[in-house]
Amino acid sequence: MKWKGKRIFVSGGAGVIGASLVEKLYKKGTKIFVGDLKPRPSDFPSDILYRQGDLNYITKEEIDDFSPEYFFHLAATFERSIETYNFWEENYHHNIRLSHHLMTSLKDSKTLKKVIFASSYLVYNPNLYSFGKPTKKPVSLSETEPISPRNLCGAAKLFHEVELQFLNSFSHNYKYKIVGARIFRVYGGNSRDVISRWIKNLLKGEEITLYKKECYFDYIYANEVAEGLIKLAESPAEGVINLGSGNARRVEEVINVLKRYFPKMKIRETDIDILYESSQANMDKFRKITGWTPKKQLEEAIPELISFYKKSKFVENIPNTNFNVLVTSISRKVPLLNAVKKANLKLANTGKLFGADINENCIGRYFVDVFLKMPQLTELSINEIIEYCRDNKISCIIPTRDSELLFFAVNKQKFLKNGIKLMVSNYNAVEICLDKLKFYKKVTEMRFPTIKTVKNINELNCNVYVVKERWGAGSRNIGLNLTRKDAITKANNIKEAVFQPYITGKEFSVDLYISLKGKTKGVVVRERQLIVDGESQITATIKDKKLEQICSSLAEKLGLYGHIVFQVIKDVRGNFYIIECNPRFGGASTLSIEVGLDSFYWFLLESFGVDVDNYPFIRSKTEKKLVRHAEDMIV
Repeated sequence: MKWKGKRIFVSGGAGVIGASLVEKLYKKGTKIFVGDLKPRPSDFPSDILYRQGDLNYITKEEIDDFSPEYFFHLAATFERSIETYNFWEENYHHNIRLSHHLMTSLKDSKTLKKVIFASSYLVYNPNLYSFGKPTKKPVSLSETEPISPRNLCGAAKLFHEVELQFLNSFSHNYKYKIVGARIFRVYGGNSRDVISRWIKNLLKGEEITLYKKECYFDYIYANEVAEGLIKLAESPAEGVINLGSGNARRVEEVINVLKRYFPKMKIRETDIDILYESSQANMDKFRKITGWTPKKQLEEAIPELISFYKKSKFVENIPNTNFNVLVTSISRKVPLLNAVKKANLKLANTGKLFGADINENCIGRYFVDVFLKMPQLTELSINEIIEYCRDNKISCIIPTRDSELLFFAVNKQKFLKNGIKLMVSNYNAVEICLDKLKFYKKVTEMRFPTIKTVKNINELNCNVYVVKERWGAGSRNIGLNLTRKDAITKANNIKEAVFQPYITGKEFSVDLYISLKGKTKGVVVRERQLIVDGESQITATIKDKKLEQICSSLAEKLGLYGHIVFQVIKDVRGNFYIIECNPRFGGASTLSIEVGLDSFYWFLLESFGVDVDNYPFIRSKTEKKLVRHAEDMIV
């Protein structure tokens, strides 16, 4: 089989098996898309597409955009020997739910040719290979042995095997094949397996704990597992098939190999109330189908592992998934808070969502993990805020109110020096956007279409007017379609008013995300179909390449960053007029997230040094509509 140019999707591709698999497939000239909870491994070539985060939140559109031909499903969670109480939820989320979600997204693929699922020998009935006393030789388990998973992980693997069998019964609906590899005891670099744990302990001069040294396990090196999975992909194999070394070894034999390299090793033997395991893979079926079996034994693999851990200095590729996020002025911005929560989940961040507001009875406090009654920023020093963030391990701040944007923008560098990232543009850009006179002059100077904005109504030559506050975005105190007399009267009730000619036409909001590189990551146009108090109550996405390009270019030239919203009018002649720019997340911007503008997820990624150029903006092919409404919540 020729692998060159084949498109491969690997879940869990940064794990102990996945890293070896990706390396082998890349050398074969394949195009690879990897998804994993861990940050992108530093040794992954730049042309490997990588998605960091929880694959429970990957969308069908993201997978379809890559159009995979082969899917290696390795992502899973497990615990060694005895599963803890907390594993109940973890197993469901990262094993059962994840596998179901990924195959739901892939089952109707028009490009998929084969699914290779990493199952486990834990599906076999443990009564076959568990004993009250040591055995003289291991039990060889074949694929036809009785099934009865011995723990939650084994049950999850078996459940997905059954799901895949179900899909296989509808094979006339698609052209792909499915194979489940029942993998035995894997060990390798950056793994939690016992051999790796022992090696790391011994390199640090620590004592190792040994129990049930008479047990037999079928240890298979991760590199060999990766090779075996490739062989299954290349072969006509379908259904379930064992993948082990086929040569079980006693735990005592592992210790004897380690003694060659650590002659002064300290061992503490202890007893544990579990049965003796004695199992190995019957590899006859694998050998018959592929013509290959693993060759590398403990004697050859262990010195490689020792060398690996000496070089790695025990710095494992573990994700930073325990940081807290603060959203300010949360008021009743429940959709925004839920969107930030979803971004945290997508990144597999287990940290807390903090919410701050001047009103301790605000609605938003019921939608965050920790609420902070925050006084006016004028009453706080920058050092007090930074100290609070450091005490509460807050790494990211998302300001949401116009009046606080300048404060955070002017202090942005001081926050950054203290390890706190802000979703806010630089001071000059924010100041221009919040001052409607400056915005009009700057946009006009850049030769973008906008509406004339003046302080003196006499400078306008029109019949009807718009009157609004000069400072800040939003339109709560706006006067629309006014006569000259009414416009002047309205202006007298505004602190500092500006005037614009009233233009009849359709109103649009344009959501953008501008990356740290100053480039547009994505843009979505929304038609504002019902507006109440200046905010869209009903809004629907549309595609308009011309308007998208205008706003994208203007945002970049203004030097903006993060989530940005432009308000635009299109007159009856089809001419666009940019009314204003809100340099923050908008009231109905959650609709744009739903169609692919993943602003909060991208912000969190960038906050920890990830280049979001590697995360494509995949816009939904289906247009969507948002209808804002009241909803009850029972606490």
